[in-house]
Amino acid sequence: MIVDKNLFKDLKDRGLLYQCTDEDKLKELLESGKPIALYEGTDPTMDSLHIGHCVPYCILRRFQKAGHKVYLLMGGATACIGDPSGKNEIRSILSKKTVDENIAKIKKSLSIFLNFEGDNAAEIVNNADWFKGYDYIDFMREVGVHFNVNKMLASEIYDNRLKEGGLTFFEMGYMLMQAYDFVYLNEKYKCVLEWGGADQWGNIVAGADLGRKLNLIDNKNREMIGATNPLLLTPEGKKMGKTERGAIWIDKDRISAYDFYQGVYQTPDACVEMMFALFTDLPMDHVRKLIKEDIIKAKKEMCFEITKFVRGEEDAIKARDMSENLFSQGGDNAPEFEISEEKIANGINICELLTLTKLSSSKSEARRLIEGGAITLKNEKITTFTKQINKDDFEKGSVLLKKGKKNFIKVVIK
Repeated sequence: MIVDKNLFKDLKDRGLLYQCTDEDKLKELLESGKPIALYEGTDPTMDSLHIGHCVPYCILRRFQKAGHKVYLLMGGATACIGDPSGKNEIRSILSKKTVDENIAKIKKSLSIFLNFEGDNAAEIVNNADWFKGYDYIDFMREVGVHFNVNKMLASEIYDNRLKEGGLTFFEMGYMLMQAYDFVYLNEKYKCVLEWGGADQWGNIVAGADLGRKLNLIDNKNREMIGATNPLLLTPEGKKMGKTERGAIWIDKDRISAYDFYQGVYQTPDACVEMMFALFTDLPMDHVRKLIKEDIIKAKKEMCFEITKFVRGEEDAIKARDMSENLFSQGGDNAPEFEISEEKIANGINICELLTLTKLSSSKSEARRLIEGGAITLKNEKITTFTKQINKDDFEKGSVLLKKGKKNFIKVVIK
């Protein structure tokens, strides 16, 4: 397979390479014309992915398209501990059965980004396979001896847990296990590069450092480079992937095309360039020019391109047309929420209806939206949160409920 020598330049131009343990060496490898093997590690703590989870997969997709061999490490072992990075409290401990079920379910979503068939197929590996049967004493003698506790505690990975006073020895073992993953994959599959999000930098560096220390002992000359992408963050510093109406799920059975499109549209202006860089192949000169000239037009193009990439062109066209219809004509194609006649027989409070339709996350938020003038029913502004909605408010069995200018729900009696 022909290797694209321009990958390093493309990653830099798109702003996707953030940190690297040896950037000069990575540049040399990617411009050599020879394929490399790399991996990204994920703990399968959920059975589905939202758009924020998929940032590294967007980048692995570029590596695979450029001719490099991609491995996806599913942390069947590490997920049973839980990554303490950035967490205020210990993660829920998952059963091995749940972890295995999650791995099986998210592979379908991963196929959007990576090709699991053909001559250069991406492969999924599970660290439960090599930690199973690894004697604890042997692991600590061979791996644990190379880790300094003071240095580990100084890492940002453990910062929040230390502030809360609840860091456990159980969690301390996570870094050791993830570091060993890199050594194992380097020896077994010749992986020279570990990629991950910037929040994983401490764990990634630990793996590269472990390889370097082992080289001094056994003279194997392992070549191990760690690199990260910048996190997709809102201006408030929160990870993207969710909106006020919920997560922007990748799976079609978790979210409608319209809600996916609208969720992407809620991307803060400051994050639009990064979303283009990750999820599309559009030239960045075109993207930056478009953003500078017309941010609204840029966001519409972004929504269409990302929806097309994740869900297919048919869904992208449907979602775009529905959005334009809602904004210009009043909502004939709005997503529907079904409600029973029994539920509205004696009337339903507007705050309860807003919460049921997920236009608000709670009744208290619904009150704030109403007080702020953000809610309309049948194109009439709701001014009191004591308003009752009854069957007379429905015309031909439906009524249009809006939040602001962007969120619409057609409530339908069934």
